[in-house]
Amino acid sequence: MNIANSIELICFLLLSSVVVVGAIGVVFLTNIVYSAFLLGGVFMAVAGLYLLLNASFVAAAQVLVYVGAVNVLILFAIMLVNKKEDLKPIEGLRLRRILSGVVCSVLLILLTRVNFSSNWNIPGPKSIGEEATERIGEHLFTDYLLPFELASVLLLMAMIGAIVLA
Repeated sequence: MNIANSIELICFLLLSSVVVVGAIGVVFLTNIVYSAFLLGGVFMAVAGLYLLLNASFVAAAQVLVYVGAVNVLILFAIMLVNKKEDLKPIEGLRLRRILSGVVCSVLLILLTRVNFSSNWNIPGPKSIGEEATERIGEHLFTDYLLPFELASVLLLMAMIGAIVLA
């Protein structure tokens, strides 16, 4: 193993641990503002993982769309709705937590089984390198033009709704 591979492995382990710990923090923190900031950190770490895969366009889109738009929108919604009310105790909460824990444990066991029983040494697609952005643009404006335009109209409606609410 040379120094480049070891540095890449260290970066991957660091970024993936940030993703896992941040996701656990998003779920388990009681303060929703801290959860939203941790979600932004998770999005940034995922963008770093995309950079390790030489997908610079996808990493930039991740930062612009998720960190720059979605996470800021979540924070604005939290700050706008800052409603203080006492939560009433939920009936059957203990049973719900036990059932959801069992379901999550079964899913984890199934995913672990698939991970260890699958042959992951299959050759992947050939890397297109620096032409990735051009290829994504070609597909967006030829094969996927209708879904691209529908997504842009949906985002425009969401932005108009956010402006009206604000």
